[in-house]
Amino acid sequence: MTIFAPIMLFTNEHRELFRIREKGRYGFIDGSGAVVIEPQYLEVDEFKNGFSKVRLNDHWAPIDQLGRLLLKRAYRHVGPYQEGRMRVQVVHQWGFIDHRGYEVVATKFDAAGDFVEGLAPVSIFGQWGYLHREGDFVIKPQFEAALSFSGGLAPVSQQGKWGFVDTEGRWVIDPYWNAAYPFQQDVAVVVKNERWGLIDRTGKVLLHPQFTFVDGFSYGEFFDGMALAFDGEKYGFVAQNGEMAIDPIFDLAGDFGEGLALAEINGVYGFVDKTGNLAIMPSFEDAGVFSEGLAQAQVNGKWGYIDTEGQWVIQPKLEACLPFRSGLALTVLKGRWKYINRLGEVVWMEQ
Repeated sequence: MTIFAPIMLFTNEHRELFRIREKGRYGFIDGSGAVVIEPQYLEVDEFKNGFSKVRLNDHWAPIDQLGRLLLKRAYRHVGPYQEGRMRVQVVHQWGFIDHRGYEVVATKFDAAGDFVEGLAPVSIFGQWGYLHREGDFVIKPQFEAALSFSGGLAPVSQQGKWGFVDTEGRWVIDPYWNAAYPFQQDVAVVVKNERWGLIDRTGKVLLHPQFTFVDGFSYGEFFDGMALAFDGEKYGFVAQNGEMAIDPIFDLAGDFGEGLALAEINGVYGFVDKTGNLAIMPSFEDAGVFSEGLAQAQVNGKWGYIDTEGQWVIQPKLEACLPFRSGLALTVLKGRWKYINRLGEVVWMEQ
């Protein structure tokens, strides 16, 4: 049995940074509203684990939270910083760089995924295998497709069928499914005949594939222990034990957050709890997801924020808004970006 040594990663104190826009250029502020990276880039991504990426003409470069570009070279694509590595693409080939921007795994792969649990799926000469962080194959290329490990198992495909292997490449769940996705704790989404269901780590079917896929909606992805499910006509929710927690009775629904989920009934939106009971009566034209105790809600074409009792905390005067994150929310008023705190006070505004 292969035993992996503990992964020693570069770490620092990651501040939460927020993307801003000025005159068509993008930069970042911190949680106090102070500009940390001046708006100067054509496009930027959100920070993850202390790193982001910025667009320079037709290429991308990694950037750290001090605004330093890791400009050993520019890339066609830069992935998120994860487990001490970022996947990067040069022309058509993929490799990995470290937190200093040095290439630690040569750009020679046809495709690559991010490192998870010390392993990354990569494709070379049409076959997929798994690398460890130094670039050597732990599982040699042998699969038609492969996704990330989760809890020691990874979905892979052979002869058009998907199953799961362990970290030594041995089959744990034999290939049977039309598609499969990484485990979420003890359950994984599997697909048969264009319908999805759930299995456990032994391969036992917990939920027979029966739900359809909807563009723009999550499928089988658990938020707050619940997954949105669509039966072709109505929306309901599946619990992580594979049981139908809330029968498909809603015209439309959204993901759970902090114990509540958006639900549409007769063209009006409210929120239900995990038993399916209405916690906030339908009275909104549209609404979002609860985060940090507040959710976006719309009336008369304007957006604001409500609490878990359905009471307005920030009055509906906004043109658009996003969920709160680390105490701030991005909103739009008169076409301008502005960040507000949970009291509705403006922390930063686009000039």
